[in-house]
Amino acid sequence: MQTISPFLWFDTQAEEAANFYVAIFPNSKITSVSRYGEAGPGPAGGVMTIGFELDGQAFTGLNGGPHFKFTEAVSFVVHCQGQAQVDRYWDALLAGGGQESQCGWLKDKYGLSWQIVPQEFLDLVADPDKAKVGRVMAAMMQMIKLDIAKLKAAAEG
Repeated sequence: MQTISPFLWFDTQAEEAANFYVAIFPNSKITSVSRYGEAGPGPAGGVMTIGFELDGQAFTGLNGGPHFKFTEAVSFVVHCQGQAQVDRYWDALLAGGGQESQCGWLKDKYGLSWQIVPQEFLDLVADPDKAKVGRVMAAMMQMIKLDIAKLKAAAEG
């Protein structure tokens, strides 16, 4: 059992969001659902919390009402192997009304921020050659979705 896991506050879409995420990531599933009773504060029988796993990582979603919104101050990083995986997660998380940002960041249709990061980028910025790292970072700052081929080209100068 994980000691620490993310707890996500939604207005009324926790179950919808959990199902959306579970469909995107492998090794994912809904693990539990609790419902509001007659005492509320949500509608009786409506989902209060939903437990789910994304690629084995436990999450909880709460239908807590419109009081709090997601911000970019908290995001989830998706570590990818290769451009095809970057493209797949990018497109899937944007589906239905998400918004692109920059430097590999996006917001999904629920307003949750994600960073879609290829391992190749992390390898390039860990290079001991500071000039190479500077070129890679300058190229990345101009991107919306990270493009591995362009990052590698920038590294080579």
